[in-house]
Amino acid sequence: MLTGTLLGGYADDVFEILFRLGARKMIEHGFEHGEGVRPFLETYGLLETITTIEPAENACSEAKVTRRVRRRPGASPLLFGDFLMPFAAFLSLEDIAHALPAYREEVVRVEMDQRLEQAYGELEEAIKKALKEHRGNASVISVGMNALLLYPDRPFGLGTLYGSEINPDTGRRERFVIAEPEDLDEGVLYAKERRLVEEIKSSLSRGRKSHVFAVYTRTRDVTRRLERILQREGIRVAVLTSDVKPELREEWYDRQSRQGVQVVIGHPKLVSLGLDLLEYPDLFFWETGYSLYTLRQASRRSWRIGQTQEVTVKYFAYAQTAQETCLRLMGRKLLVALAMEGKFSTEGLQAVGEDDDLLMAMARELVTEKGIGENAELVWRSIQQQNEAFAHVVPVPIDPEPEAPPEDIAIPHQPPPAIVDQLQLFGAPLDAAAARKRIAHRSVPAIMPADKQLGLF
Repeated sequence: MLTGTLLGGYADDVFEILFRLGARKMIEHGFEHGEGVRPFLETYGLLETITTIEPAENACSEAKVTRRVRRRPGASPLLFGDFLMPFAAFLSLEDIAHALPAYREEVVRVEMDQRLEQAYGELEEAIKKALKEHRGNASVISVGMNALLLYPDRPFGLGTLYGSEINPDTGRRERFVIAEPEDLDEGVLYAKERRLVEEIKSSLSRGRKSHVFAVYTRTRDVTRRLERILQREGIRVAVLTSDVKPELREEWYDRQSRQGVQVVIGHPKLVSLGLDLLEYPDLFFWETGYSLYTLRQASRRSWRIGQTQEVTVKYFAYAQTAQETCLRLMGRKLLVALAMEGKFSTEGLQAVGEDDDLLMAMARELVTEKGIGENAELVWRSIQQQNEAFAHVVPVPIDPEPEAPPEDIAIPHQPPPAIVDQLQLFGAPLDAAAARKRIAHRSVPAIMPADKQLGLF
């Protein structure tokens, strides 16, 4: 079994794979495939139970209590010990390609222009008010947080933001206004755009092509604006869209290269699988989105076997905005995923259980003002340090010891003693830890010999 990205931040990401690789062991641990992932999540993942108590309407009625359970990012270290360690061999490019050039990731924090900062602050306050008034409303969270991510990059044309909820009197879903973002001047070149132009010009001056990733590419498209800005600077640009079929995208890139294109703009999902972008050693994430799978795949498209130039990945975000919050939470999810692949760090283990899904976590931080002053650059600096620790580790050749003559080799009559007498798990014997498992082990029928099995047809 070969997979590129094993874990996306949640324990149940490996549930189906583990049943494919070792159904016997899963059954021994008390899991059944037909029962779903809930028991597996209860044992190895993180579940959050939210209890809502609504006051009684009158003296004759009881308070209404509702409970909601949802999964959160993170996985127990037991998952690594029980399943991944004996089943998986984690190989990365650092392990099999020591001649690869350096790989560097960094966060580019940009301070907003004063006019944009004022308009963003007003929008943020309106959305924060709506989140408090319509607590737990999914439409407010989705519309509001996406607006805060998009508005700094496109502070015009958003229109009135609406949410919806069910009216208890009529039983029908009704719309309400969340916020009305102010339309700023579309002709102004804003701070983040100016910084992107500077970075691309710097790359081109060193003979390096660039690839820009943006996730808002449909109704409120930002890629065409970036294309116009770069073209005004005399840069040859091409935009990759979903109209180009996956099987034709490699040919599309070859054609752009022959035409002298210097910068390509596109959604990271369009290149996340099956493409090698060796001609584009500088990758700029104008926006990251929420998918850790897509981010990890797209950010390594240039750092492949055959690359001869140093690869630089830069994540752009306006400081003290939802963009930076999103980038920080994505970094923490990545640290959790790396921990499950054997690349442990203090920050990664500490991040387990801190955040749930990104939009919900961003909304919570906005309302509670938790996380103010924290910056994404520190989290991604930790990831860069891990990358450097695992990169360019050249194996040291060991001189083989001279073989003893055959007559000097003594064959023991008894098996050699075990090197490890008893494994310890967090200070407790492993068998004791297994005895504390919530789910009792089930017996697995022995496999019949091949000559005793019935034919399939």
